[in-house]
Amino acid sequence: MNSPLAGAEQYICMLTLKQIYDNKAAIIAGLEKKHFAAAAEIIEQVIALDAERKAAQQKKDNASAEMNRISKSIGALMAQGKRGEAEAAKAQTGALKQSIPQLDAEMAKAEEALTALLLTIPNVPYDLVPEGRSAEDNLVVKIGNWANQPMIDKLAADGTIAIRDWDTATDEQLANNDKLPHWDLAKKYNLIDFDLGVKISGAGFPVYVGLGARLQRALINFFLAEAAAAGYTEIMPPTVVNEASGYGTGQLPDKEGQMYHCQLDNLYLIPTAEVPVTNIYRDVILDEAQLPIKNCAYTQCFRREAGSYGKDVRGLNRLHEFSKVEIVRIDTPEHSDASHKEMLEHVEGLLQKLELPYRILRLSGGDMSFTAALCYDFEVYSEAQHRWLEVSSTSNFDTYQANRLHCRYRRAEDKKVTLAHTLNGSALALPRIVAALLENNQTPEGIRIPAALQPYMGCDMIK
Repeated sequence: MNSPLAGAEQYICMLTLKQIYDNKAAIIAGLEKKHFAAAAEIIEQVIALDAERKAAQQKKDNASAEMNRISKSIGALMAQGKRGEAEAAKAQTGALKQSIPQLDAEMAKAEEALTALLLTIPNVPYDLVPEGRSAEDNLVVKIGNWANQPMIDKLAADGTIAIRDWDTATDEQLANNDKLPHWDLAKKYNLIDFDLGVKISGAGFPVYVGLGARLQRALINFFLAEAAAAGYTEIMPPTVVNEASGYGTGQLPDKEGQMYHCQLDNLYLIPTAEVPVTNIYRDVILDEAQLPIKNCAYTQCFRREAGSYGKDVRGLNRLHEFSKVEIVRIDTPEHSDASHKEMLEHVEGLLQKLELPYRILRLSGGDMSFTAALCYDFEVYSEAQHRWLEVSSTSNFDTYQANRLHCRYRRAEDKKVTLAHTLNGSALALPRIVAALLENNQTPEGIRIPAALQPYMGCDMIK
């Protein structure tokens, strides 16, 4: 994967001090690729705080060593009748002893500031990550399931013509499309009640009704069955986590304002099953023979989505609570590249079986998450909305989360304990999958259910 940190020993949380000292230029370049503000200055602050910590530690060590030396001399001075010198030596050790709490406080202050600063520094992207500031700079690597899509009349081999055309569709093109958006279909077929959700909770909390609820359950069961067939062990984790778990996977402090916080108990509603499932392995040493660990989990997910507005929040496009099946892997550094590819193939297989037009994008540095070293997004095409809807992010975090989690494994060859790699991906998030299924499968007779989903749905058509 061409990690800029390849070969560096890693032994503490976040980006390690050893990584920073051994790979300073590469880390700064990587952080600048993520458009992390003042990367060079912040790395210098880290080095300066570490120097303060080391200086306080050295003073303490020197004071302790001097105390020991003087203490050993007191007995000899007393034996020689040099009582005055012995009393002076005692006073000197007393003064040194009194200086140690102050040095401890200086060291603790520097360590606290250093840790707080390290927690704000994102992961360093792989060389494979494209340059760019936003989603506009993401690289389309594959496009699929375009057969029999009447709205697509021009398509280059890499998908760029179709994407560019439909991102700038004309009013005439849009007017000639008779597809209803999913929020109208949901009302027509009594599948989702958005107004009732507003009454009960607020905007972004839809109520699924009848066949709409059955469609949710069918997709969850389909995704879990496919994950089990691919060798994933199902986990049913809590949907609230403590602060340590949030810090372990990197949601805190980066996404604190986007998470629902139960302040009385200092617990957080999970934004994704990644958080509780990956934290199973916090402070754990695994045997290499156990790897790769493959877990999946269905949970409700909660996101404040502060600052979201406009067409992106219409209907199911952006919710505060939604269902999702997540896949999580713990692996060795040597095999994590292969694991990532297997996860991408798994997610792509789900979209192929659901017969949804999709594209896969390799995210640019500016559009990647705080914790990812490499990320691919899957998007499905909405015929009614004429836009791409993200349904999965599948990421390799290298050792970044493992640093924070202290998730390690014992190598079979030499029994050395080293950091694992963590990976995860949505397989899949339901809201936009439901939106695309409804919009892309509408017919005069009703909404067609893809063949792969029919056994779980119990019907082939929503009428």
